[in-house]
Amino acid sequence: MSDYAFEGLIGHLKRFDPFESNYVIPRRVEIWTPPEYLENTRQRFAVLYMHDGENLFDPSSSQYSHTDWGIDETITRLRSEHKIRPVIVVGMWSTEKRIVEYMPQRLPPGPALDHLNGMLKKHTPHPICSDDYLRFIVSEMKPFVDAHYRTLPDQQNTFVMGSSMGGLISLYAMCEYPLVFGGAGCVSTHFPIGRGIVLQYMQGNLPDPETHKFYFDYGTRTLDKSYGKYQLRADKILQEHGYVREQNWITRKFEGHEHSETDWRKRVHIPLEFLLKN
Repeated sequence: MSDYAFEGLIGHLKRFDPFESNYVIPRRVEIWTPPEYLENTRQRFAVLYMHDGENLFDPSSSQYSHTDWGIDETITRLRSEHKIRPVIVVGMWSTEKRIVEYMPQRLPPGPALDHLNGMLKKHTPHPICSDDYLRFIVSEMKPFVDAHYRTLPDQQNTFVMGSSMGGLISLYAMCEYPLVFGGAGCVSTHFPIGRGIVLQYMQGNLPDPETHKFYFDYGTRTLDKSYGKYQLRADKILQEHGYVREQNWITRKFEGHEHSETDWRKRVHIPLEFLLKN
């Protein structure tokens, strides 16, 4: 455990490297607290669990575009505008098992699953293990955070968010643990993998719309250009299960946006405001 700082950081970042687990391989975890965490020691905070933690705060650790999401700047701005509740962010770094940790595991058998497993075998020797990844978050990470930080540990103050495969695992997390998570931010969700098999999973596993909220979005360029038709199917499923657009569910299309941290940074204020609004 160590404090981690770099030029431009707002708030405080504590790094746990490695964070050990009984369920998954060790990984780096960073926990960000806003300036107000030290200023008001009686305040308790909602918690946002985010995947691909290496891309959230520091551009030097961002794997793909050397642009971070700007989470610290954006949350600080939204708080100054009184648009969101106080929040702590837990950034869990990805590992060499990223694709199998983030791929939903409890999927319907059939040709789509066979195709998915065949594709995965070409990229990794590891089987899908997202159930263990979620056990790590729910049974180890969350209890640690709640024990060491001034959190609001209830479902209505616990959120999960990620992009691409991180969008899939965020959806899966709330469906599998509806008593733990109250909202999921699914940015540029990689629905095409496995010929849209996660949409089949959605059909029978969405949580109660009375107590949960979903954010989805996608761009129109690079990898995102194939997402629109899948997102329309996801939107139909949400509607069929009682979700109401602009109330407990949002889907946004961003013309000209690519599949990159550069564009996710431009719009991350929207899911943050939707999930964390006062």
